[in-house]
Amino acid sequence: MAPRKGSPGDLSRRIAHRRESLGLSRDQLAERAEMATGFIEYLEENPSSLDDGSLSRVARALDTTVEDLRGGGMDRPQGQGRASLHPSLERLDPEECLRLIEPGGIGRVAFDGSWGPIVLPVNYRLHQGSIVFRTEAGGPMDEDLRTGDATGGEFKIAFEVDRIDEAARAGWSVLVQGPAHHVPPEELPEVTCSEVEPWAGGERGLYIRVAPRRITGRRIHGL
Repeated sequence: MAPRKGSPGDLSRRIAHRRESLGLSRDQLAERAEMATGFIEYLEENPSSLDDGSLSRVARALDTTVEDLRGGGMDRPQGQGRASLHPSLERLDPEECLRLIEPGGIGRVAFDGSWGPIVLPVNYRLHQGSIVFRTEAGGPMDEDLRTGDATGGEFKIAFEVDRIDEAARAGWSVLVQGPAHHVPPEELPEVTCSEVEPWAGGERGLYIRVAPRRITGRRIHGL
């Protein structure tokens, strides 16, 4: 089956997102791809299509593939490529772990649910030393994590964030373990300023706070 392709607008957004994730300016990407900066700007801001040769140059400059820029890997789990011949695994200290996850984004929570172990993706923020995310009041996660406030009972969970760069055969993973608590109404003003938004949308007004008790991480170096 041929890989699914997004619209030209999707291509523009993926180019811009990949460039920003690598910390590159438009000038730097243009230099890497041997293109004019104005052309890179046009690609990122206007729905457009690229011939295969130009798209290949942009993909190489972004350390990715044409298929990924077109969205062909959306339905495929990461890690399909070969591992590095001589990978190096580095243990990260808690300070570096917190630095890596500080920008927020998508993480995973793992806990013992009503029907056994559960792992779910959540949109999170790091706020005043705690992990904060939102869920649906009265929903399955609400019931499984029902612990009251931070002074009540504790329900320990695991929270994980990772980033994988398949082109460089490198990446990192951070694991946070600690008690999860429902944020009571009187503490809501304190956490709502974290501006965490649920990726799934909808009415998800219940805030869950995870207090880190153990923080570990690993970084793998490939090339």
